Amino acid sequence: MTATDPGRPVKKRDAKTRQRNLTRLEARVNSERARAEFAGTLNALEDKLNVPKQVRRTSAEVKAKARRFADENPVAAVAVAVGVVAAVGVTVWLVVRAAVDGK
Repeated sequence: MTATDPGRPVKKRDAKTRQRNLTRLEARVNSERARAEFAGTLNALEDKLNVPKQVRRTSAEVKAKARRFADENPVAAVAVAVGVVAAVGVTVWLVVRAAVDGK
């Protein structure tokens, strides 16, 4: 038989001990929940403030979008690539020309 059996009267001391243990258990559960929330908050802050991680994540997303675009519209992808190469070539040509003419 235990103290919680209906056939046995509950002593005041047993009730106080049970209440104290319940309060300790509630406190432990609350502290574990608070720790978990705090850890989640710290992880979210780390993700936001970690610039290299953000750059890797963003570049991976851009690469995936570019691949998807190239798969869906190969002709348009080639046109964009040619345009980028032309823009870079013209820019390099202008910089070199300005450097040579500046001498």
